[in-house]
Amino acid sequence: MVYDAPMAASRQIRRSVTLPPQVDRQIEKIARRRRLSGNRVLVELVELGLEARKEKEKAFFELAERFRGSNDPGEVKQLGDELGRFVFGE
Repeated sequence: MVYDAPMAASRQIRRSVTLPPQVDRQIEKIARRRRLSGNRVLVELVELGLEARKEKEKAFFELAERFRGSNDPGEVKQLGDELGRFVFGE
């Protein structure tokens, strides 16, 4: 049998994680409700988290670019405040 590149790229990696009991209960609850395995729910949650992180990073860099390009002092202050909330939270 010959394997091509796409098949090799989809190789699964096994990891072991320790979860707090309340997180495990939430995952099992979601799994039962959606009729999925707990593992599948974990994979979906991790994928969603990674995508959300990527979107947040993209939004931050767009805001930083607007901040650097602004000449209006009022807008600079507003954008600076928004950048501060991104970095330090609200």
